[in-house]
Amino acid sequence: MDTNSPDQAPTGQPEQDGRRSFMKQAGGLLGLALAPPLISRAERLTAMSKKVEGVTEMRLKVNGAVRTIQAEPRVTLLDALRERLDLTGTKKGCDHGQCGACTVLVDGKRVNSCLTLAVMAQGKEITTVEGLAKGEELHPLQQAFIDHDGFQCGYCTPGQLMSGVACLKEGHAKTDDSIREWMSGNLCRCGAYPNIVAAIRQVEQSGFKG
Repeated sequence: MDTNSPDQAPTGQPEQDGRRSFMKQAGGLLGLALAPPLISRAERLTAMSKKVEGVTEMRLKVNGAVRTIQAEPRVTLLDALRERLDLTGTKKGCDHGQCGACTVLVDGKRVNSCLTLAVMAQGKEITTVEGLAKGEELHPLQQAFIDHDGFQCGYCTPGQLMSGVACLKEGHAKTDDSIREWMSGNLCRCGAYPNIVAAIRQVEQSGFKG
């Protein structure tokens, strides 16, 4: 017996067509639901155009020299140093103020440059790791780091040095425990902490005050 006679549709065809139709309709609704509203796209384009309009001139005194840059007010001191002034000694680690790799001195005080806006540092004395040595003569703490092997991969070393210099100036390098406490904001993934403490203690015991 022929089951596919002209008066009878092939078995299962209406059910398959219905399923296909349902999936197409559901897919269309899902696409509409997930599509971003037009106003959001317009806002994004407007925000992008404002980036150029917001550029301003900044004068930063870095390592004793006044430098002029063009940047947006939202640019961090870290990015200004690395990307505008080519002072790449200051490292970008976590970019959230948690690792200390970006530590620099502003008016003699250590700050996380990733959390400091460049515009806020105008008119202040900024010192980076490039400003520690005097020509070919290393800073005593730089030499102490070499003497005590205070670095391994070296990525955190610039921030460790800047924080260590501040620690000495602040008078917090009298004991190992004090050094550990006041250097706790600087992380070393290689675990060179005992060597770093020893380097700072060497400079403290030499009578150097910065």
